[in-house]
Amino acid sequence: MGRQWLAVPRDWLSSFGEIVGFCGRVVADVFTGRVFRFLGEGLRQAGILILSSTIVIWGLIFIIGLQCGIEGAYFNRATGAPAYAGVFAAWCNLRELVPYGFGYMMAAKVGTGIVAELGSMRISDEIDALEVMGVPSMIYLCATRLLAAWLVLPFIYLAGIGAAYIASYLAVVEQIGEVSSGGYTLIFWMFQNPPDLLYSVIKGMTMATAIVLVGCYYGYNASGGPVGVGTATAKSMVLNIVLVHLIGMLGTQLFWGANPRAPIGG
Repeated sequence: MGRQWLAVPRDWLSSFGEIVGFCGRVVADVFTGRVFRFLGEGLRQAGILILSSTIVIWGLIFIIGLQCGIEGAYFNRATGAPAYAGVFAAWCNLRELVPYGFGYMMAAKVGTGIVAELGSMRISDEIDALEVMGVPSMIYLCATRLLAAWLVLPFIYLAGIGAAYIASYLAVVEQIGEVSSGGYTLIFWMFQNPPDLLYSVIKGMTMATAIVLVGCYYGYNASGGPVGVGTATAKSMVLNIVLVHLIGMLGTQLFWGANPRAPIGG
């Protein structure tokens, strides 16, 4: 009985080691420049990422920005400081919900798509055919997707932050009318600075990198026919959601845990 209980964490550790080793090889292929042998494929994947995911990501982040603005306005009204609605909107958007919303949509849209695409190639022997033709399949299929993510996603993320800011402004100033445009803008920009933007981008890109790598691992190593591809897709989604929360928690603690940089008090 004890051995059965130990088998589960042992399998988890084994799988974790395999994932880390696979991801390390893919990252090394990008950093060493081997991926630039297939730069055209990387650019093609970047174009697919832009066309298929940008509007969806921005749409979700815009809704999150509306939520931050509405909650911030009513929360500050309840505490007797309605003029400070911009504080909640600034922190909610930049530090927390935009990275989380970005990670959720990346996991649901991009990560699962990578697993399904690579998994179908694996079970139909297309990946084996690439190897037979002398094409290094891991570089051609996985490293190019990671390169595409690094080329495109920082700009999508920055534009998403702008969409969230616009949404919060519309909610607080135009919809609820809690504070004037100038008053909201003053407080909103007072409670954030360039390092906060940099830290937010680091959080979002760390999530995106983990999601793409996990998707490549489960898709590249899929087996068992269509059912196996479905199982791999579900596993990647679960792991990516867990990683999004872990990265978000650790990022917040690392970047703002010791010094929240809140200009409150005297």
